[in-house]
Amino acid sequence: MGLIEDARKVAAEFEYSSEEVNKGVKEFIRQMDEGLQETGKSMSQIPTYVTAVPNGTEKGVYLAVDLGGTNFRVCSIKLNGDTTFSLTQSKVAIPRELMVAKTSGELFSFLAKQIESFLKLHHNNHFEGYHEKRNAGEDIMDEHLFKLGFTFSFPVNQIGINKGHLIRWTKGFDIADAIGKDVCALLQAEIDALHLPVKVAALVNDTVGTLMARSYTSPGKTGTLLGAIFGTGTNGAYVEKLDKVTKLEKMKEGGDFDSTTGNMIINTEWGSFDNELSVLPNTPYDDALDKESNNPGIQMFEKRVSGMFLGEILRRAILAMINGGKTELFRDESSKTNDIHSTCTIANESPLYKQWGVDTSFLSIAHGDQSQGYRITRQALSKDLGVDAASSEDAEAIKIIAEAIGKRSARLSAVAIGAVIMATGNLTLTAGDAIDDEQKQVIEEEVVDIGVDGSLVEYYPGFEQYMREALREVEGIGEKGENRIRIGIAKDGSGVGAALIALVAGGADKP
Repeated sequence: MGLIEDARKVAAEFEYSSEEVNKGVKEFIRQMDEGLQETGKSMSQIPTYVTAVPNGTEKGVYLAVDLGGTNFRVCSIKLNGDTTFSLTQSKVAIPRELMVAKTSGELFSFLAKQIESFLKLHHNNHFEGYHEKRNAGEDIMDEHLFKLGFTFSFPVNQIGINKGHLIRWTKGFDIADAIGKDVCALLQAEIDALHLPVKVAALVNDTVGTLMARSYTSPGKTGTLLGAIFGTGTNGAYVEKLDKVTKLEKMKEGGDFDSTTGNMIINTEWGSFDNELSVLPNTPYDDALDKESNNPGIQMFEKRVSGMFLGEILRRAILAMINGGKTELFRDESSKTNDIHSTCTIANESPLYKQWGVDTSFLSIAHGDQSQGYRITRQALSKDLGVDAASSEDAEAIKIIAEAIGKRSARLSAVAIGAVIMATGNLTLTAGDAIDDEQKQVIEEEVVDIGVDGSLVEYYPGFEQYMREALREVEGIGEKGENRIRIGIAKDGSGVGAALIALVAGGADKP
């Protein structure tokens, strides 16, 4: 068997059929429903206490802060009421000593001081006017305060729109006395200590922010159904009917929320869909990746879909071909058998021999390579992976496997999107009713709008096309249903999205 046939055999292990897509959608819907009824299930289905999405007519100036890792970002967002906005921001690195401070007050005091500096620089008139009122003993009204959305990218138990208790720190932070405390209250206390005209109005998950940002900026009249991240990680947040979120009644700490809309945005945390592997595909490469990860047995959907893991899956597939000794990958009997008249060598220190050594950007390069003799892939093999003088056949073999891994990721992504669409009944009209016969276009009111963000969906070659192909195969969606699905990039869920959640939390200042 030749090298290309060997590569196709490996690629076939990543095939994900129409039948499997439909099984996946059915199980995804089942786990969604289970998560809405009880806590502690595979799919967390976390209530966000956000009960409305914007429609693009909202106006006002709102603040957003984002503590997502080693940087802290402060933004002000001016909503123009016509689906457009302007954004001003600053970013500062968190000093290492504050990431492991003895008390949470040290970190949150630093954050509040950054907000103060930002207000003095960009909103000084408002800042000074507030202090004049305060010093004169005038009553401070709610409208004198900037509403702030706080994106806090650490595990929290959210119990209200602006209440959430820290479960644990990640990303190098370790401040023991913050565990179990309400992070919004910690930030508000330090803001109040500096007498800033700011109210922490909302605790924000960046995926929910993606949904909000898309709903404000999307064209047309239709509110956005789903915000989804397909990047380093994957997650989705969608608009659910409030009466389906039955676990809210059982949650002892559940906070107040506006029930008049009849809806609530749910943060699915779908990266953990089907941890039991009842329907998810599984190859030896997936299995080995999981066993050697720092969280074996969980986030099984994410480990097959997201950019953090696709490069590692490819690395393990390549190694299996090299180490098995049964394929000709990167092996030349002599320079005669290599089209560049050399022999292929792999450096001893090649990233191929290191866990997480292959970045998903390499898959993107190989998958999209249309150059003669796969020159671009061969250059990347040499520069990034220490594989010198790879033949065009070697590069073609890598491309075939990379395509299969990327395509499977996109088809699995379609399972999540398709399941949310089917579960929420957003395609209940017969598809014929949704088409304007004269214009041959989808009637705007019948568009299902989805906001997406992340490097995979934005930059990976053919990712959206592969998703759409799989959506057409879903029973109940089909070609006509897929035609009604509008997918648009939604940027900056932690900035614009957070500001919009603060707006919804504080009551929209509509024109």
